[in-house]
Amino acid sequence: MAEITRLSGCSEWIELDFVERERTPSELMKLGIRLHLAGLSLSNTVLKLERFGVERSRKAIHDWVQKADLQPASDASPDQVALDETVIRINGQQFWLYAAVDPKTNKFLHLRLFTTTTTSLTQKFLRELREKHDVEDAVFLVDHAQHLVSALQRVGLRFQTVQHGNRNAVERVFREVKRRTSSFSNSFSHVDPETAETWLRSFAVWWNSLN
Repeated sequence: MAEITRLSGCSEWIELDFVERERTPSELMKLGIRLHLAGLSLSNTVLKLERFGVERSRKAIHDWVQKADLQPASDASPDQVALDETVIRINGQQFWLYAAVDPKTNKFLHLRLFTTTTTSLTQKFLRELREKHDVEDAVFLVDHAQHLVSALQRVGLRFQTVQHGNRNAVERVFREVKRRTSSFSNSFSHVDPETAETWLRSFAVWWNSLN
């Protein structure tokens, strides 16, 4: 048990409500999820679990992450929100990862994958963000991307266009996403966009657990 704790750290943020007849002990399932999100490939996660006498396939660990359906926590009240997007490739097709980050805590507030960047999609993202968090009095920090500025103007949220300072919080988070996905060149293969988005949400929960 001490070895599991050393490797996995705190795992209270992982819920296993989906488990019915799972033959793997819950502590080791949480360990597998955490290690994979923290940076281990599925193959190396399999090898780690074998040290504890558990032989599970790469697909089994992938399915644990998907079925856990982890979501960043709701009900934050940030003073500022860093808002931006970056490119993620899925099966060779370009998608855009939108993210809202609290620069004070460096935590994800919300993220979504979209097929493009438009003012209407940005408004949709902001609407979902408002449903999850109290951001009515927050100042949104954005670059000069017109679709971000236009969407914020349309929904009546305050914003500042800045290149550095606290807006760098979202850039730091994106660098970590790209570092984590560098083994497959910031690209997901042989999965659908919904599966990739579930993995990214799970990654966001792991990231938030560190901050």
